[in-house]
Amino acid sequence: MATTEPALGATVPENTVAAARPKRVRTGCLTCRERHLKCDEGLPECQNCRKSSRTCKRGVRLNFIDTQVKSPPITPPTQEWDITFQDESREIASEYRGGLGRYAALSQEADDVPDVKDEALYQFSNGVMNTPTLAPQQLPSLQQSLPAGDMESYPAVSQRRPDASREQQIHSSNNTDSTFTSQTIPPPPLPTYNNSKQTLTPPSEDRGPLNSPEELLFMQVFVEEVGLWMDSLDPYKHFSRLLPFDSLHEPMLLNAFLACGARHLALVNPAYHEDKALHYYDDATTRLLEALQNPNRNTVTCATTAVILNVYEIMSERPLQRMNHIAGARALIKECRWTAKSSGVGAACFWINVGMELLSCIRFNWQVAWDPDLWGVDMDFSREIEYGREEGWTYRLMYIVAKIANFRSSVPRQAESTQHAEQVRLSNRFNDWNRLKEWIDSWNNNVPRTMHPMGYLQPHQTSSKSAFPEVWLIKRTTIVARLFYHTGMCLLAQTHPLLSTRSPDMHELQKSHAHDLCGIVAHVKDRGVASVAIRSLAIAAECLVSRREQEEVLDIFDRIQKETGWRTGFLHKELKEKWGWNNEEQYQQQQQQNIPAPMLPLQSYQYQTSNLPPVPPPPSLKQGPRQGIINPILRSADFSAPTHPYQNHYVAPLHLPPQPHYSQY
Repeated sequence: MATTEPALGATVPENTVAAARPKRVRTGCLTCRERHLKCDEGLPECQNCRKSSRTCKRGVRLNFIDTQVKSPPITPPTQEWDITFQDESREIASEYRGGLGRYAALSQEADDVPDVKDEALYQFSNGVMNTPTLAPQQLPSLQQSLPAGDMESYPAVSQRRPDASREQQIHSSNNTDSTFTSQTIPPPPLPTYNNSKQTLTPPSEDRGPLNSPEELLFMQVFVEEVGLWMDSLDPYKHFSRLLPFDSLHEPMLLNAFLACGARHLALVNPAYHEDKALHYYDDATTRLLEALQNPNRNTVTCATTAVILNVYEIMSERPLQRMNHIAGARALIKECRWTAKSSGVGAACFWINVGMELLSCIRFNWQVAWDPDLWGVDMDFSREIEYGREEGWTYRLMYIVAKIANFRSSVPRQAESTQHAEQVRLSNRFNDWNRLKEWIDSWNNNVPRTMHPMGYLQPHQTSSKSAFPEVWLIKRTTIVARLFYHTGMCLLAQTHPLLSTRSPDMHELQKSHAHDLCGIVAHVKDRGVASVAIRSLAIAAECLVSRREQEEVLDIFDRIQKETGWRTGFLHKELKEKWGWNNEEQYQQQQQQNIPAPMLPLQSYQYQTSNLPPVPPPPSLKQGPRQGIINPILRSADFSAPTHPYQNHYVAPLHLPPQPHYSQY
């Protein structure tokens, strides 16, 4: 049958044209859309996918048509209104798979570095954290509290190399005690850390064992070196034995571990650079900041990650520029309600955080920011602690040393206005000193026998040619406790309200404990006590007058730096100034006249009641830090403070962990 077609130029009805056009499918499957076929929208599978045995994929596909972001036009300001432009395209694209990867990496300009303010700020950029050598948190009060030149005593952190595609580095450590085999490390990835495709492990993936040679090496270094001293106060060894397994399904925790391992390797072996450590540090920090914005986050994992990142920043050795997670870790620990009465990972995180603060306060003469009376330490010495659990006694001693540190930092700089007020203050401080002295003596008399030396040899009885006695302690926590004990006794000898450090009683007290402390550090072979040994040895070495003893202390610091990577060069300079080594001609004259080297007391403001006049410091000696100030880094380490850490990222959690189970250590 013949069909008639409309004549040329004839008008076709609109309903006929609409019927001739194919109907566009709006809810078809993605498979048909990719094949440019019309989908019949059948469920659960369309007819095209069923015939071709293909997977019928459903969902909504987002097309990024234009990802070029241009600067907005300049709008002249007026008095009536003001306008600002905010680009949220990256935040929107990050909600879709692969969306953020279509944008170029943001580059931080020099003008973006915040100016110094009058108060501590805890600021993070919206993107990925930069290297710790930048200072996102400014703390001018800390600069004012430190003596001049303190920053110069810290070596600069190695900078990120510009060529990310450097040649492969070979692990050739000179440390004979290392258990790591030599192997070739692949080059680091390009520094585009905001690309979602470069994440090490998806958060929801429960991965198996580490199968990357690089990750395995860094984890081994952490477990056998960094975790060694982090667990010095933990009987269950969470950081070196338990938490590494938890990190296999927590990428944030895993990257923090790898960052510390890579950082330690860069410290002890010049063949390694900090690029890898910074990569893992940036990734862990980014994940932590993202988690803090989620009210349903795992608060325990966040707090543990912040504690490990805090350790990384301590290893970076820049006290004014490594504050990204120091205060944040403390605030998260308080949020989890972890105290000295906690158990498990809470106790491990609490004591490593408190221990690091205590060492910093001894170093800079600060008051402890977290009042020791609020720690929850059981100070009843008559109460028995489980046999073999010396950690409980170590916790008690750390409480006492924290009290001594607070007493030491509150030494008055000048006398009271009236003689009566001065006598009252001296009487109160003398009573406080006696109470602390009785407290630490009672601790030493009540500790179990396992916390006393197993062996003690005088220098002439050993073949080590050491000027100090050989003190043999077996357990690591016992070594740490003894180091804190002798440090506390040295600090008490330096801070007696009525007697000078040159008085016979105080001089003999300080000298006796200083020699025992130096003897412990000189003969110890456990690298896990290095962090405590460095600060304790620096306190004890100040009273040494023999040139032989002084030179041996400097050699001990060099050995610790070689074995553990902890930088100790700044201590050489400080101790030589205290010993009067800067003027070698003066030393030669003293040697000819058989006069010992001058002993400079740590505290310059003491009340002299003996007949000996006070010894003024030499003109070249720098003034010490301001006294009586609370640790400025952790002073506002609480989310209830107006300038709390993670200021622009923290969201209060909906569910806090249950109240910790309290146990007697």
